[in-house]
Amino acid sequence: MSHAQKLWELLLPLGPYRRQGVYTAGELEGEGQALDGVLEALEELEREAMLDTAEDWGLESLESLLVHRPVVSGKEGRRAALSALLRIGGDSFTVDALNDNLKGCGLNAVVSETEEKGVVEVRFPDVPGVPDGFARLKRIIEDILPCHLQVNYVYWYLTWEGMEQRFATWGDIEAGGHTWEELEKLVK
Repeated sequence: MSHAQKLWELLLPLGPYRRQGVYTAGELEGEGQALDGVLEALEELEREAMLDTAEDWGLESLESLLVHRPVVSGKEGRRAALSALLRIGGDSFTVDALNDNLKGCGLNAVVSETEEKGVVEVRFPDVPGVPDGFARLKRIIEDILPCHLQVNYVYWYLTWEGMEQRFATWGDIEAGGHTWEELEKLVK
């Protein structure tokens, strides 16, 4: 129901508004449209002001406050990445906290400790090979991780055993028309 209709119902008990004259109807219609516009603006503001519901300029505004934009597209991915970046705090130095913070990259990146003191490994379990946009991703990761740590990146590719399981013969491999870069990323 529009605000014009609500105004009519609200003012109907008053005498002058019982008659739906041209001037009265126009006045209430104009005021109702203005209130409808205010309601739409407030609904948009409410949606864009909350990270969980932002869809457009709310996400852009929040990303503009950060040093790096997450390497992800889509509203849900951007929301999740921004949420992770906003959780980074002064006590984010445990492996679990670091892994939670790395979700801010927008790509599943996992950090793990190594046997060597001060050295960590970062893996990308959902992406075979070097992820697209790695230079940008690396800058984000190294800004999130404590600066005193040496970061070694670990990538994974199709193994010979995996290739033997996937393709029966070399002819099957050649029939696929894959480049070497495409072939080494054909993991399941």
